[in-house]
Amino acid sequence: MAIVKRGKRASIDSVDSDERNRPHDLAGLTANLDNSDPVARRSAARDLAPFTDAAPALIERLEHEVDATVREAILMSLTDIGNATAVKGLVGCLRSEDVALRNEAIQAMKHLPDAVAPIMAGLLADPEADVRIFAVNVLESLRHPDVEKWLIEVISEDEHINVCATAVDLLTEVGSEAAVAPLEALKRRFHDEPYIVFAADLALRRIREE
Repeated sequence: MAIVKRGKRASIDSVDSDERNRPHDLAGLTANLDNSDPVARRSAARDLAPFTDAAPALIERLEHEVDATVREAILMSLTDIGNATAVKGLVGCLRSEDVALRNEAIQAMKHLPDAVAPIMAGLLADPEADVRIFAVNVLESLRHPDVEKWLIEVISEDEHINVCATAVDLLTEVGSEAAVAPLEALKRRFHDEPYIVFAADLALRRIREE
């Protein structure tokens, strides 16, 4: 007599049943973001990517989601949505006390150059120095023609040494002749800060060698 592998068949039936029972509409998926099962939350977050109106619910869930895989799914969907609401929510995460969430938001924003560019000037002028530093970190991988211009404005106008130091580090990679005079001025402004002088000299040397 043939042996029936019930376990495998039951497993397949269970998966099929879960798929049939899973909501696929905006309301149902949004509600499932609060499901006690992280697998259900992850599936809901992933399936919400086509719904631009889902951004507020995804952001709200992201702010207190503890499961790393669910957060990853939420961030991927927010990146796919990429509208102003999604970006605003990611910016809000930059003020979080959760270091991992801040870093995840920065990485997500790097994939949204067109959506982030209109608000970058505001981020670089934020009253909180940490937010300005995070904004410079976003610029690191933001493929946008104004990246160098923004960095030059930072080293020319920002009074916070750590913000300027972060910007100088990036100018070492992307700076052109346009950054030479601002870098020299920065050295004079922070002449008693060894790291700034060192980093500015490094950036100047790289620019002049090209």
